[in-house]
Amino acid sequence: MTDARFASDDGVSLIISGQGPRPATAELVGPRARVSGTLTGRGKTWRAVLPLQASRWGGAELPLPSGTYTLRIVGADGSVIDPPEGVPLTQLGTLRAALTGDALTVGPPIDPAYDSGEGQAALDRRYATRPAALENAVFFESFYGRNASCNPLAIDRELAHRAPGVTRYWSVVDLSVQVPDGAIPVVDGSPEWWRARGSARLLVVNDWLRRTFSRRPGQVVIQTWHGTPLKRLALHRPGFDPRRMAAVIKESRRWNVLLAQNPYAARILGKAYAFVTRPVWVEGYPRNDILTTGDGAATREALGIDAGERVLLYAPTWRDDRAEMVDFVDPAALAKATDAVVLVRGHSRTLQPGRDAEGPRVVDVTGFPDTSRLLLVADALITDYSSVMFDFSVTGKPMYFLVPDIEHYRGQLRGFYFDLTAHAPGPVVRTEAELIAAVRDGDPTAFADRYAQWRAKFNSRDDGHAAERVVGRILDQRLIERD
Repeated sequence: MTDARFASDDGVSLIISGQGPRPATAELVGPRARVSGTLTGRGKTWRAVLPLQASRWGGAELPLPSGTYTLRIVGADGSVIDPPEGVPLTQLGTLRAALTGDALTVGPPIDPAYDSGEGQAALDRRYATRPAALENAVFFESFYGRNASCNPLAIDRELAHRAPGVTRYWSVVDLSVQVPDGAIPVVDGSPEWWRARGSARLLVVNDWLRRTFSRRPGQVVIQTWHGTPLKRLALHRPGFDPRRMAAVIKESRRWNVLLAQNPYAARILGKAYAFVTRPVWVEGYPRNDILTTGDGAATREALGIDAGERVLLYAPTWRDDRAEMVDFVDPAALAKATDAVVLVRGHSRTLQPGRDAEGPRVVDVTGFPDTSRLLLVADALITDYSSVMFDFSVTGKPMYFLVPDIEHYRGQLRGFYFDLTAHAPGPVVRTEAELIAAVRDGDPTAFADRYAQWRAKFNSRDDGHAAERVVGRILDQRLIERD
């Protein structure tokens, strides 16, 4: 017989108690996080305290990411102990949680009164249609609040350095997302989130603005986007869809400025989003500054990688016809065959539905907060159609393109802006065996000319000072005041 309750005395936790000998283990296992409980007891009764917060990658201890976790309690004899009676949905300050059988559901700390269509509509009316004066603040959002990363993060860091008096809000899906020092996290859909987005003078985002949004007089939206495109976007996607076209045009009209990594991207993004008559800043990508100025030692330490170990980063893009990351590579087999540590990085869209890859010398870094730091420590990149290829080339290190589904992707899912096979600055392979051979035995100088042409076209502004130039424009144009 077991019982359960939530506690928030010293950090939020799930407390399980039972009769009999103390169990061997008690843990919560989720797709992207796992926590072990502290067990006490002297034979007649026992108690397990499972924290509902964790530290990953050497960062701060934060609430568990939203999702469903399996409660596993294993007795001293190896038997599985039956789960306790359920605990109803409970607000715990930094998160909400409910226990049903052996399933623990964790969610963001949104007041149930607002966690509905009607509640969100009420907040929209309160903060969008009847707003107060604009605040000298910046509202940042990266990948719909799933992390604090990419170009918005690099701009945040430079702005905090040059204008420390400016208030900086970060949109987050829940409080498991670590925000930069000095920034204020606002949980998506909360009253604080609606107020911050509706009152900030400047918004810096790298994807579409969610929910209803009407830019107020005096507000400025900088759309940094999140990559130079190989695959067709927005108005250029295959098939005629009037609703998609209307949505694209409605969205792009919300932006004042579009940031592009290079002139090629400026031309493509401007046409794909019907943004041809408004300002496009071609300044390089702030997120790539670290690739020329940074040191990867701290990231290697956080990932548990020794200084002398070779690192391969496998980072494919997402697919429109599947929710989870593609499985074209067995990362453990790749690590063994190439004598390397393999980092597996799923796209942000595969973060929630996916599950961490496991295996010897395999580290799943899909939940790692910042891709740029991973590019910095990688000795080589393995990708397919992801825009990460245009960022990693800043380093000049080898790239490999594993594209077993290239005909399907090019002909049916998205289509390309140029022929990858003809211009790729590295081997284009179809199978895992071909990939291993290329990584292990390939000539690193064979693509030198292509690589140089690639960098000249796509990385001419990635000189380590992109964030300085972007923030300089923001301050010079007084999109935000320094104090």
